[in-house]
Amino acid sequence: MKKNYKLLLLLALFFVWACTSETQPEQSSQLSPELQARVAFVSTLFDPDKIVDNFLNLDQRIAVRDIAAASEPVMLEREDRGFSLPETFVSRDSVMNTRDFLDVTQSTGMLVYHKGKIIYEAYERGMSDTTTHISWSLAKSVVSALIGIAMDEGLITSEEELVTQYVPSLKGSAYDGVTIKQCLQMSSGVKFDETYGDPNSDITRFSKSLALNQSFADFIMTLGREREPGTYNHYVSMDTQVLGMVLKAAIGERTLSGYLKEKIWDPMGMEYPARWIVDNTGMEMALGGLNITLRDYTRLGILFLNKGQYGDRQILSEEWVAKSITPDAPHLLPGENPASSNPFGYGYQWWIPVQQSGGDFFAAGIYNQYIYVNPEKDLVIAKTSANPNFTSKSDHSKINYIDLFQTIARGL
Repeated sequence: MKKNYKLLLLLALFFVWACTSETQPEQSSQLSPELQARVAFVSTLFDPDKIVDNFLNLDQRIAVRDIAAASEPVMLEREDRGFSLPETFVSRDSVMNTRDFLDVTQSTGMLVYHKGKIIYEAYERGMSDTTTHISWSLAKSVVSALIGIAMDEGLITSEEELVTQYVPSLKGSAYDGVTIKQCLQMSSGVKFDETYGDPNSDITRFSKSLALNQSFADFIMTLGREREPGTYNHYVSMDTQVLGMVLKAAIGERTLSGYLKEKIWDPMGMEYPARWIVDNTGMEMALGGLNITLRDYTRLGILFLNKGQYGDRQILSEEWVAKSITPDAPHLLPGENPASSNPFGYGYQWWIPVQQSGGDFFAAGIYNQYIYVNPEKDLVIAKTSANPNFTSKSDHSKINYIDLFQTIARGL
């Protein structure tokens, strides 16, 4: 039990420090000397001189559930075309030097997969082809795929079903009356402030609830309803955690990690092991706790590039892929949108660029993690980073990276 308590505290502090760079003195003084030492460790998680190492080794310091590599890995083919990244690219009406931008955002890895071949693969700052890297919200797109597979298998009847049909404990919460689809589209109507850098935001309050050993369901019960479900696109990480709870209920005794291994990792011949952060109940942190290698992030992009097919196997239905990358209501459209708090468009846990090119779409995680897919160019770009400036209001790296990816696509 003591070990589990420490795990919860570490996870909680992890998210606290994702949102604020300082521990509140009154909170720290209430901790035992041993736990204060742990606070001191976590407080350096995003320090510029430590953030890279932490992102590459987080799964060595927090409890995880292992996902073994496929017993018969399928290697990605490569081709030496002499490809190199563009020297410069234009973003926000400014010419940016690519090398300088990668350095400022502390790039750890980048892979370009074009027309069935790896044409560029680069690792920096201690990362290698065998190194797993924290996904952050790239995990959300994986959870969406697993929901789609569960629907293909009949374990979930329809995305129009209420989440409470699978998780009755959410009755009476802000998620009562919310459908699976509305969670998939970040349109639950739940009031949630996910402002990184604000110690009073809901994401910080969520981390504090973990420190108090409260369950996800207990925390969800504290959230209120802000809008009518299905009318406004607002990014709420807890929507994905609810999806994880729905999926867990649908698959029965299996874990999310086991389901990922069974339905995606083995059929796709994933080259390396992965790890998924879990809490003291064994529940995966669906909203952002996967640790995966760059090549296997690429394979997830290839799955969506090929409309759910990998090799000669249909892993995910083509219909689900189409729904995942298609904004199907006004509040989900990209650009200036009074019914959305995001400039990008949104599907089923996948983003749509403001200025779409080649039917492109992408998955994104904080601190600049990406899986970018451009069907017209037969292109997937996987990217990992440890950008220490990501939470700064002056940082526009998410927009910058999409502009870089589209520049690469135009050059192919």
